[in-house]
Amino acid sequence: MTQETPRDDSLLGLLRGVEDFSANVFPETQQLFSELAEGQSPHTLFITCADSRVVPEMITQTQPGDLFVCRNIGNIVPGYGEMLGGVSAVVEFAVAVLRVRHVVICGHSDCGAMKGLLNPDSLKAIPTVEAWLRNAAAAKSAVFARAPEPASVLKDVTQENVRLQLAHLRTHPAVTAALANHAITLQGWVYDIGDGTIAVLDKASDQFIPLAEAIKKENGA
Repeated sequence: MTQETPRDDSLLGLLRGVEDFSANVFPETQQLFSELAEGQSPHTLFITCADSRVVPEMITQTQPGDLFVCRNIGNIVPGYGEMLGGVSAVVEFAVAVLRVRHVVICGHSDCGAMKGLLNPDSLKAIPTVEAWLRNAAAAKSAVFARAPEPASVLKDVTQENVRLQLAHLRTHPAVTAALANHAITLQGWVYDIGDGTIAVLDKASDQFIPLAEAIKKENGA
């Protein structure tokens, strides 16, 4: 059995990682980065959680320049005018300036933000996070109105939060205009960290379906 190299979690480890990138990884893709140095034209705005276990480019197997990524606690998009700031600016820039063709909001399993939403006492010592998660409060209300099974509450709230943030996204003027012009598509995902699968929110049924089924639908099968 091959012994894994111990993870170096020091700052020196980060610096050595950059050194390895510059010396070994960059030269292999130098042409791509030379092109990207002149500008970007990503096809997708990918909004996901800041959780360190979620790596958009790895999950989607995309290249540098493909995704315009926005990460925050709980993959939240405040409704337009409710909390103007970084997320709103990212959405506006990606849609109105970069003219991305797709927006994906991706939640994930074992989400600390959703756990905090379900256990508000755990947020008392982090008031900024507590205030931020008010943007997801309606997801919790919707789930509990349906009297969920205790074992599925976290999963249900995670999925409902994706639906909610998609609804918030549609309130942004740049997105509304792009949708009216059929210039953009919106989609919701939930990534399962433990098994590496993605469930996709089906527009017709408003239910999360397996990736294989979503691919068939996208292909028109």
